[in-house]
Amino acid sequence: MIFGFRQNAAHKTEAGGILLGFRRGDHLHIVEATTPQPADRRSLFRFFRRDRYHQSVALKRWKESNAMVDYLGEWHTHPEVRPTPSFLDMSEWIQICRREPLPMVFIIVGMDSSLWVGVGVNDCVLNAVIAV
Repeated sequence: MIFGFRQNAAHKTEAGGILLGFRRGDHLHIVEATTPQPADRRSLFRFFRRDRYHQSVALKRWKESNAMVDYLGEWHTHPEVRPTPSFLDMSEWIQICRREPLPMVFIIVGMDSSLWVGVGVNDCVLNAVIAV
């Protein structure tokens, strides 16, 4: 679903949302990703998640699953073939990791089918580039 938002044409703006899923030991299982909504701010080089929809979906899934499905992290796109996080991305993710006691996952979708995936713990974001 998130690959449909790739910035693979000049007119496509950044997109993003939150990642929902569950934890099993050290494993993070993503089962859903929210998509851009009307109140979110999108431009060629920025995405700001502002719509309350993302939070409402997270809360609904949490309640429906007896607190098993939870917020696991964030995703967004970059207009790059091999996406890499910006300074702003890293700063925001570090702030998220400082608030959340458990590991969090962050994904950047590139112009083709490439992904940048990072896992954050406390104030450190570890990463790997994965080509899909």
